[in-house]
Amino acid sequence: MNDDLNPEALEESQPEAQPVDEPVISDHQAQMAFETFQSQQNLVMGSLTGLIASVVGAGAWAAVTILTDYQIGFMAVGIGILVGFAVRYTGKGIDQSFGIVAGVMSLLGCVLGNVLYISYFVADNQDVAYTAVISQLNFAIMTEMLSATFSPIDVLFYALAVYFGYKYAFRQITEQDLNRALGKAM
Repeated sequence: MNDDLNPEALEESQPEAQPVDEPVISDHQAQMAFETFQSQQNLVMGSLTGLIASVVGAGAWAAVTILTDYQIGFMAVGIGILVGFAVRYTGKGIDQSFGIVAGVMSLLGCVLGNVLYISYFVADNQDVAYTAVISQLNFAIMTEMLSATFSPIDVLFYALAVYFGYKYAFRQITEQDLNRALGKAM
């Protein structure tokens, strides 16, 4: 009989599996760590810093657009990343709500950046103070401004901002975090 076809010979020729050095945690330990991480979340602080980051990002968007006289859509990606990291850093979130907050704040930052730029454009063309235009803004005027300057590519960049805001909003759990949550000495 050919040894290549013999199942016993095949089993003997297989190398033995080597033990893996990765620590394995039980379901109870995983639940305990999850509860620890949930208790450290702060949606209010994450939302507040996300809002601040979106306003800062909007200001940067408007400033770059004003200085270059060109709307650089990839600024939306930067706003999404900025907001996502702000929410992540202060919110320490693992729940989906942190991603949703960051996505909404990223969209808000992009829209506000466009409104600030359009306001500058209006002020410059009408030869009035920028603050005068800003002080007259309300929801109806902003909606009209945005729809008058809307381009289909805006949807893509807004979507990218939301995506990156959502993606980067979640806490990245390190081995040290896990060990701390499980009460293990480091």
